Amino acid sequence: MKRITALTAGMVVAAVAAASGATATAAGTLPTLALTMTGKSITATSSVPAGAVNVVSTVSGEAVGSPTLVRLDPGVTFEQAFGAAIKAGGDPNALDGLASIVANPEAFKGVSTVQTVLTAGNYVALDTIANNPNKWPHVAFTVTDNTAPASLAKPQATVASEEFRFTGPSTLHNGELVRFENDGYLYHMIIALPAKTKAGAKALDAALLAGDQRKANKLVSGPPLQLMGTVGRGGMHQQVLKAKPGFYVLACFMNTQDGRVHTQLGMERVIRIVK
Repeated sequence: MKRITALTAGMVVAAVAAASGATATAAGTLPTLALTMTGKSITATSSVPAGAVNVVSTVSGEAVGSPTLVRLDPGVTFEQAFGAAIKAGGDPNALDGLASIVANPEAFKGVSTVQTVLTAGNYVALDTIANNPNKWPHVAFTVTDNTAPASLAKPQATVASEEFRFTGPSTLHNGELVRFENDGYLYHMIIALPAKTKAGAKALDAALLAGDQRKANKLVSGPPLQLMGTVGRGGMHQQVLKAKPGFYVLACFMNTQDGRVHTQLGMERVIRIVK
């Protein structure tokens, strides 16, 4: 995966044809950040209070959108932050000290909802599904100070990324509220690659660790699930899981400075999704 694509996992999102599901718990009790994406434009609620929010994405004109929420550091413009990432070949770690990607779920055509937590500040929402970053539509919005911020519902499971591993249960259940988060210092993603069998998943895991992409491609049995797009430290969202039962291999396809993919450093793990 190219580094510029790894900025938000847009290429992976475009390949997904099987929904991972995104319906928030207690949706009516939280403030709403409403996003609309057409593939060529994006709009957002002008402001929301700090704390837990529902991110409600309405997508038309494209099969799937990639809503990407970026918090700008004080005094930093979007152009400065975006330019730094592009200058670094698309490496989002170049945003350090300028901005942070705090959430990057996927949003299929129609209406979908996830939950996240936003701190006060200036933000930009982008739809990063296109391969050309210069064509990513974006819009500014504000998260205002809030003396009584809402809290997220407690998830039934949490899957997290770190340097260089995944943590969380090895079995996830459809219909449970799952939180996906980055507990590491670097930028990470959580992509679930389906395998036909448990043995196939173990072989896929080994191929990714060995850097044998050709063998890995042959062992992937269907479209990947983007459980979490590329986010910085503390970035997260939670959703009700809806995925085809079976064995999967979690993977992070970010690149290190020496060109290795994070899967080669241990960011691959076999999990099972059951009914």
